Amino acid sequence: MKILICSQGSAALTVTQSGCYRGQTRRQLKTTPPKTVLRAQKTHSMAAEKIEVFKSLESWVSQSVLPLAKPVEESWQPHNLLPDSSLPLDEFTDQVKALRDRTAELPDDYLVVLVGDMITEEALPTYQTWINKLDGVGDETGSCPTPWAVWSRSWTAEENRHGDLLKTYLYLSGRVDMLMVEKTIHYLIGSGMDLGTENNPYMGFVYTSFQERATFVSHGNTARLAKESGDPVLARICGTIAADEKRHENAYVRIVEKLLEVDPTEAMMAIATMMRHKITMPAHLMHDGQDPRLFDHFSAVAQRIGVYTASDYADILEFFIERWKLEKLEGLTSEGERAQEFVCGLAPRIRRLQERADERARKMNLKFSWIFDKVVLV
Repeated sequence: MKILICSQGSAALTVTQSGCYRGQTRRQLKTTPPKTVLRAQKTHSMAAEKIEVFKSLESWVSQSVLPLAKPVEESWQPHNLLPDSSLPLDEFTDQVKALRDRTAELPDDYLVVLVGDMITEEALPTYQTWINKLDGVGDETGSCPTPWAVWSRSWTAEENRHGDLLKTYLYLSGRVDMLMVEKTIHYLIGSGMDLGTENNPYMGFVYTSFQERATFVSHGNTARLAKESGDPVLARICGTIAADEKRHENAYVRIVEKLLEVDPTEAMMAIATMMRHKITMPAHLMHDGQDPRLFDHFSAVAQRIGVYTASDYADILEFFIERWKLEKLEGLTSEGERAQEFVCGLAPRIRRLQERADERARKMNLKFSWIFDKVVLV
């Protein structure tokens, strides 16, 4: 196991062959540093012999996971849900005008959350890089034929449509400052993410299970709010993306389910470790060059308008406890049993802590560069 120290403003240790910064500080780099101080990062924490577990599951992945990836010819594309630029100019212009008419009444706080969701989707290069760094399941060559690699490429290809679709729709709406949106995407991909999964696929697949369900909930709620605001096309777009996220959730949930069957203690401990870390959203290093707490502020707006809340976080945990039958899991070591007890008792604690935080929270008005510095209640 290796440990990286990547803290803002402090020297990074050179611990890999390629080197993280080789003695540079982040302030010496030309790019703007992330505004979040990263924790000490463990890498390759999984015991080498555990790689055999994932090799032994390859035929199972082919039978139980790969069928959840849709063939390209059966899949929707962004073109299906956007104004058709191949039409004569007047017809295309009419479609764009209709789009602008529908989006004209979307509330500013809704736009902030929709933009934040889109930016999260657009950081896909980071997510593919991360999943390919998970030991034993990555795509070693870029075209590796193993079922794990085939799945990761298929998942990436499907996810790629989400940001493309939302970004184009928002661009055509004229309601958002695309320059600031594009800068935020640029900053975010350059900053990466710090999920605490340690190149460990047990932890990695726990994370993806949780994250895909979270995005399913989030996009489902943006669909509901779009419909309430009078834009049925945007509602369909968000609902279509939510359906993809649900299918991807099913794939990762199956994987963790299988790991709990074949290696219950290791899988249970991975779930507990990730919950102790807290599931960090993948865009937590979001930055627009202006607001050093942009992700926190975007998340606060999402919480306030009911797109993704602390209650949703607890609901997701309870869903997985039931789905994976964690309370009834047997064959655990004493360490595994302690992990089981911690996870199964965590959701009520999360709810109590959030209630206290809500009582202390102070509302404030903040400008968001994404919507031309308009003020939104946070």
